[in-house]
Amino acid sequence: MRLHYAPGTISIAVAIALHEAGLPFDAIPVDFRARAQTLPEYRRINPKGRVPALEVPDGILTETGAILEYIAAVVPTAKLMPEDPFQAARLRGVMYYLASTMHVNHAHRLRASRWADSEAAQADMRAKVPQTMAASCAYVEDYCLSGPFITGAQITVADPYLFVVCNWLEGDGIDVTAYPRIAAFRAAMEARPSVKAARAAGMLP
Repeated sequence: MRLHYAPGTISIAVAIALHEAGLPFDAIPVDFRARAQTLPEYRRINPKGRVPALEVPDGILTETGAILEYIAAVVPTAKLMPEDPFQAARLRGVMYYLASTMHVNHAHRLRASRWADSEAAQADMRAKVPQTMAASCAYVEDYCLSGPFITGAQITVADPYLFVVCNWLEGDGIDVTAYPRIAAFRAAMEARPSVKAARAAGMLP
């Protein structure tokens, strides 16, 4: 497997999950500062010009949630997806929320030009980020964490996803101490060998 990633981005959730599953992979950095994601060489791998992209024997997978579900399915013995249908659906609900809402809230700070052309409009979007991310944190705190992980004691593929998003909080103007469950979740994740491996590889700031 070959994981195309950029440090600090949501693609690191895939690296953490691969470590949790015990799947070996080659990590291929995509230099965002040089806008390598916009070049034809990378567009042939992912036409969307985004990370992650995971090359597997059957082809190339994109979109974080889809890749995470693939990892869970490939190594069922790692128990990274609940067998219970309700719990599995609840887990997917968390990942869909991260993809559709919380990640988008964060992106308004760094990628406002995706949604607006005028500098004034982009500035308004950036100014709104602490408020929208605080609302997302409140939702995660109250409804997503069963402690220490999303489903309780067992880590799943949704936990690396949430962990990477929660690593952005300070930069988005959030005081994490106001959310004790999120703070405890981050501490539990930091203790995982998978997260330590990602940090040692320079994938996380």
